[in-house]
Amino acid sequence: QAQLVESGGGLVQPGGSLRLSCAASGSIGSVNLMGWYRQGPGKERELVASITSVGSTNYADSVKGRFTISRDNAKNTVYLQMNSLKPEDTAVYYCNVSGVTVLGGVYRSWGQGTQVTVSS
Repeated sequence: QAQLVESGGGLVQPGGSLRLSCAASGSIGSVNLMGWYRQGPGKERELVASITSVGSTNYADSVKGRFTISRDNAKNTVYLQMNSLKPEDTAVYYCNVSGVTVLGGVYRSWGQGTQVTVSS
């Protein structure tokens, strides 16, 4: 399993920006898909964005043009740059990473979650 440490959440005004980071460590052989999910108050967890090991990205329609996902493969770290934030972006954001361990097993790990609040 990979251990994930998230950072970068907080309180921001509408129209503002935040950058989330998630670093993976542990018995990681390879890191394949990395992504961010979020769960707003009273809502189900949803995919925000994902990125493959070769840089192919996928975004939820609600964040296209405002959020950018990227990764640093040397650091096993994924980022989410969030611009033009809206109150409806308020949620707990979770990092998710999947890949293969050094022993050849498959893992999928979740971060602890970081709160993003967009409010004036």
